[in-house]
Parts: sequence; C-alpha cells; structure tokens
Amino acid sequence: MAEPAESSGTIRIVLADDHTVVRQGLEMLLANEDDFEVVATVGDVDATVRAALGYKPDVLVLDLNMPGGSSLEAIPKILELSPETHIAVLTMQNEPAFARQALSAGAVAYVLKEAADDELVEAVRRAAAGETYLNPQLGARMAAEPPTQTGPPDDLSEREVEVLRMIALGHTNAEIAEKLYLSIRTVESHRAHIQQKLLRSSRADLVRYAIERGLVKL
Repeated sequence: MAEPAESSGTIRIVLADDHTVVRQGLEMLLANEDDFEVVATVGDVDATVRAALGYKPDVLVLDLNMPGGSSLEAIPKILELSPETHIAVLTMQNEPAFARQALSAGAVAYVLKEAADDELVEAVRRAAAGETYLNPQLGARMAAEPPTQTGPPDDLSEREVEVLRMIALGHTNAEIAEKLYLSIRTVESHRAHIQQKLLRSSRADLVRYAIERGLVKL
C-alpha cells in the first residue's frame, strides 16, 4: 500500500463501496474535481479499515452496506486509526435512524445515492473542512419534527439551543444568521459560548451532543 502523500491542498479520498460499477462511476465523478484525488477504492469493511490506516485520507466516502462486517461499527475504529480522516456516508438507506447512527458513530456527512452528483461533491468538500453535511431531504424531516429533549441543556440559553440545533442540521454560520435574523458575528459568539459550556470544540462533537440529548430528531 502506498505511503500517504504530504499535504498539498488536495483533498485525498478513499472510496469504499462493494459494487465495482458504482465505485468506478464515483471515482470518475470525484476525479473530475481539480482539487480531489481518489487515492484508493475498496469493496469491503476490512479493506476500508486497512486503507484508512495506510493512506490516512482527508475524506473517506463510505457505503453502509458492504461485506466483511458492519460499516457503522467500523466508523469509530477508523477514526481511532486515522483521527484526521472525515467520514462521508454515501448510502441508499434513507431512513433517519441510519443517519442518526452514522452521525453518532462519528461520520460528518450523510448523502443518499439517489442524490445529484453535485451533492456528493459538496458533502466531500464540507467533510474535508470538518463541517457537517446532511442530505436536504433528511434535514427537512428533522427540522419538521419538534425536538424531544432527554436531558438538561447544560445551561444553554434558548437561543443557544436554537443555534446548536441548526449547527447539527448542517447549516453554516451564514445560513444560521440569515434564518435567525442575526449577524454572523452574533452567531459566531453563540457558537463559542456553546462550545465553552459543552466543552466540545468540533462540529462533529456538537452534532453528536445534539443527537444524544434529543435536541434534533432524526
């Protein structure tokens, strides 16, 4: 297996899907982006774990249904072996429960195979930046359902809970500012306070917290 390349501004991707034709099509799609490099394609869970350790890619595009074990159960192991890798799930599973499990396990993006090609490209870019991306259909279903809080909000204000929910739904600071009629600086301030109160610094950590506490419902 090749040694990981030094960082050059290129988003290095490992593509994991058990269907050869799908892998080839996705590889062609991603390779069309000037700043994307598909460094490996694999077709089962064991090979995915090995590729994550060997290549330490910026983004792992991961199918949920592959031979060799559970992709969901492999996510924490992959992140332990390669903490700098961000995982974007690409799947036919359009049930919110699967998205919930994937995000709770540590994935930062959840894309449906039925989605447009540009959605996957956007998801990979966001994942590489450590940002959350959810399929818009799933995000809309989540937003339409009231949150079921299962624990205290850890001294978060109502506005901070609202901002946290929108972060968990994959919105950027600019989008949150527009939807809540706030300035971007105010949103950034709320986010900083949320991170301080929860002792969680990354977007993925905030997403997991929101899911665990029932602040968003998938």
